[in-house]
Amino acid sequence: MIKPQLMTKTATRHKLRLFDTHCHFDFDEFAASFSEQMSVATQAHVEKIIIPSVGLSNWLRVKNLATQYPVTLRYALGFHPYFLEHFSDEQLQLLEDELSQRESACVAVGECGLDAMVAVDASLQERVFIAQLAMAQHAHLPLILHSRKTHNRLLQLIKQHRFTQGGVLHAFSGSEQQARQFIDLGFKIGVGGVITYPRANKTRQAISQLPIESLVLETDAPDMPLFGRQGEANHPKYLIHVLEELAVLRDTNKEKLASQLWANSIELFRIDE
Repeated sequence: MIKPQLMTKTATRHKLRLFDTHCHFDFDEFAASFSEQMSVATQAHVEKIIIPSVGLSNWLRVKNLATQYPVTLRYALGFHPYFLEHFSDEQLQLLEDELSQRESACVAVGECGLDAMVAVDASLQERVFIAQLAMAQHAHLPLILHSRKTHNRLLQLIKQHRFTQGGVLHAFSGSEQQARQFIDLGFKIGVGGVITYPRANKTRQAISQLPIESLVLETDAPDMPLFGRQGEANHPKYLIHVLEELAVLRDTNKEKLASQLWANSIELFRIDE
């Protein structure tokens, strides 16, 4: 018969603690039964979730959710390059005001960045991003970076403006060389459902070679579904499958990997456990 205390130690040693560093849990897909969605996520070992905002329209919503679930949820405030259609410079002042009086649950600026695949003026995108760079630097907060076909320009701007607070390159899909350039600037690489697609050879290869200390997990739920779930809404409960695929790619122990990724996330977002 196994002694109870030995069972406890074993359970503790093998307990998975997952951190979804990018989940749009405030979106309508989850609204009807949010408490149930939260329960499903925590049952799937997801103990921390960061909800990045996309603009002024959902700042209050992400803040309220973090207030209701203070143990699990954190949030970020910023302007996503997709959603600048009705942007005005006055909104930058509102963001600065929000950051100056932020709660401890606000752990980053974002989702922000550049996107060459949307019909939003590139000069506007850059101006808004540069302003957020300055605010994040002043507030000593990391960035949650969005980038599509803009890696090189983002790197230029981050260097040019001497940004030193780090962050996450969200939804990474690229080469090892590109990833290492962001890592050299203090950024972690967001690993999500992309690595579950067999055809994503370049990204899978890159992720298998990068320093484990530079990786964090994410879902981007309800977007970026995993391979085999195309057309379905993504969910934090699937984060464990990203972990499992990452463990296979890196030929390492799943529990040990989860522990390191948890530590990476806690450190980056300066969360007091």
